[in-house]
Amino acid sequence: MNTSSTTAPYSGGVFSVLRRAQAWLDDKGKGAWLAAMVLGFIFVWPVGLGLLAYMIWSKRMFNRSSCAERRARHQANWGQRGHWGPSSMRSSGNAAFDAYKTDMLRRLEDEQTAFESFLQRLREAKDKSEFDNFMEERARAASTPAAAAPSNGDVTRSGEY
Repeated sequence: MNTSSTTAPYSGGVFSVLRRAQAWLDDKGKGAWLAAMVLGFIFVWPVGLGLLAYMIWSKRMFNRSSCAERRARHQANWGQRGHWGPSSMRSSGNAAFDAYKTDMLRRLEDEQTAFESFLQRLREAKDKSEFDNFMEERARAASTPAAAAPSNGDVTRSGEY
């Protein structure tokens, strides 16, 4: 009887399954590892403890590569200027259209910068107006109690014994 043909799909046994599970979790990222660990603690606590130990031992818990990879993907998805997506900086093959697109994007960025500075000036003007109102109210409040304060002769002694 040939045992190699019956065990071929299961070659590696448990370790093969664990390797595939590890590869699947690695593809999904650190969040998948953490979710598996939490679920392991909830349903079968030794499994969660084992996953925690494995994550610490294999340095998956404190690995910063996932953040670096995410940052690299994020930067790759944004254009060279940072405002536009990757398709905006890709050449269409038509030089006239590419020049028009570049000029239009530059003008839009200039308009955005002008609008942001306009909003900043509005905020500063509003802040100055609010501060001026505060100072006027404070000056009014400081002068009003002095005028309304009774003189020494007008003091009533209603609380005397």
